[in-house]
Amino acid sequence: MSRYRFVLYRPFQLIPVLVGISIITFVMVRSIPGDPARVLLGPRTTEEALRRVREQFGLNEPLWLQYFYFVKNLFKGELGKSILYKVDVLKLIATRIEPTLVLVIGSVLLALLIATPMAAIAARRRGGWADHLIRIISTAGLGFPAFWLGIMLILLFSVQLGWFPVTGYGRTFWAKVHHMVLPCLTSGLALAAVLTRNLRASILAELQSDQATAARARGLSENTVFWRHVVPNSLVPTVNLLAVNIGWLISGSVVIETVFAIPGMGQLLVRGIFTRDYMVVQGVAMVFACATVLVNFLADILTVTIDPRIKL
Repeated sequence: MSRYRFVLYRPFQLIPVLVGISIITFVMVRSIPGDPARVLLGPRTTEEALRRVREQFGLNEPLWLQYFYFVKNLFKGELGKSILYKVDVLKLIATRIEPTLVLVIGSVLLALLIATPMAAIAARRRGGWADHLIRIISTAGLGFPAFWLGIMLILLFSVQLGWFPVTGYGRTFWAKVHHMVLPCLTSGLALAAVLTRNLRASILAELQSDQATAARARGLSENTVFWRHVVPNSLVPTVNLLAVNIGWLISGSVVIETVFAIPGMGQLLVRGIFTRDYMVVQGVAMVFACATVLVNFLADILTVTIDPRIKL
């Protein structure tokens, strides 16, 4: 399939994926124990008040009809109305999307800045002390849970040294950057560990490839072979791995935003689950799913752009 046909037809292939995600999300949200109306009004409310809330948000309708209204709203570009906040879910998400985007983009940039030179050094000094040290660091990075690493960074850089705020999200640009350093570092270090190991293995394989050998035979220097032929070809599997892990970062923002009390979509999702705010949980889950699908779609396009020999 040509690149242009892939770009045209792939969005249609992703529709069944999104439909499946919407069904799973709807069923799982409705499986959460508890009555949203009772959670909203409290234990001392009357049955008449509960009935009015259920009618207002369609909670007294059969499940299949509730799903039908959910899908109908999706086609209209709406995500329903929040039971707790009494506002449109899409507008609610719009107010929370910036911190989550900053967290994901900042984490990816930090991970690439850390992983790329570490993988290059480890591969070019294979078997040396630098290679062993980098492999130990990356292995250790894979073993640390993100929430534990975040708490350790808070204890060291916020509580002991006082360099960064413990929690929250600033109001000005520089205040926001200041607040997001530790959260981005927490996610970025975990991602860098994965990318370093993958990229190192890819570089080692490409260093022994026929293409690199032919380039050396043409008299090119080792540096030229490395940066012109080895590194670009090594990026293909790393791009796919990065796309998969961006999906992990998006869903993992729930943990990081909870640890650092960042008012993003992850924190909104957690609050929606605890308050049984079905519309908010469904809406945030669908936005996360669409973002993950979009990132993987862009990664496929980037892969064939880097290496046109790959068939889609």
